[in-house]
Amino acid sequence: MAVPPRLHPRNPHRAGYDFALLTARTPELAGFVTRNPRGRMTIDFADAAAVRALNRALLRAHYGVEVWDIPPAYLCPPIPGRADYIHHLADLLAEGNGGEIPRGPDIRVLDIGTGASLVYPLIGRHDYGWDFTGVDVDPVSLASARAICAANDLPITLRHQPDPEDIFRGVVGPKDIFHLTLCNPPFHASPEQADRGSRRKWRNLGKGDTGDLNFGGQQAELWCPGGEIGFVARMIDQSVEVADQCLWFTSLVSRGDSLKPLSRRLARTGVAETRIVDMAQGQKTSRFLAWTFHPKGARAP
Repeated sequence: MAVPPRLHPRNPHRAGYDFALLTARTPELAGFVTRNPRGRMTIDFADAAAVRALNRALLRAHYGVEVWDIPPAYLCPPIPGRADYIHHLADLLAEGNGGEIPRGPDIRVLDIGTGASLVYPLIGRHDYGWDFTGVDVDPVSLASARAICAANDLPITLRHQPDPEDIFRGVVGPKDIFHLTLCNPPFHASPEQADRGSRRKWRNLGKGDTGDLNFGGQQAELWCPGGEIGFVARMIDQSVEVADQCLWFTSLVSRGDSLKPLSRRLARTGVAETRIVDMAQGQKTSRFLAWTFHPKGARAP
């Protein structure tokens, strides 16, 4: 399967999946590899086991993660799109650092809703050496993330968010300082909407109108009251409370029509600057919304 060519220039997946490399590093993947009608190697992306095996192979071959797995039915994110978000965030920090990407553990990143896969910290630590703190409302996701850290000897901080209505409250302490926050918010507003999205994705994979979402996902990963607008709006409102503790707040925004109400909300908070960064995200074009309360001359990491 070809990966969209619009991926970030530093994204190692721009040319698609190198199945010869991946199966050499992770032999179990070979059992899922087939050839499409054009003769290219691929997997069945409707098969959750195949997608997990692909992710395991990608993380091992490109990011040095030797042991990785997630619980059944949890979100198994497409690695190329997740890597793109990290690389664009690096560019954002470089703007305040004389055009040079800041690397190393002095750069602290907060991953909101880190999930069972821990995918953003795994990529960001490997590629840039940043220090990550991951937070999540789901104890099972956190247990999975801790298991990944333990198996790979990774010093990633993990915190439980006890209140799903809170974003920063309860997990950001008064002495915490972050250069970035990142988030892949739940974008459905109800379980019914999430189910319709699952069925639509299933049809797009040529599997008819029945079946589970091929990448899985639990409630907190897929939907919340108000959908992505409600979630990111809460993030915007609460970011005011920790404005001095973070350089750039960011979140993925799945739907383009969500940007207008969110931008209006940001305008009311007194932010110094708002950015909308377009990028590839899996099989579609996505973007992330970024905002900072720091003036342009005071953004050195």
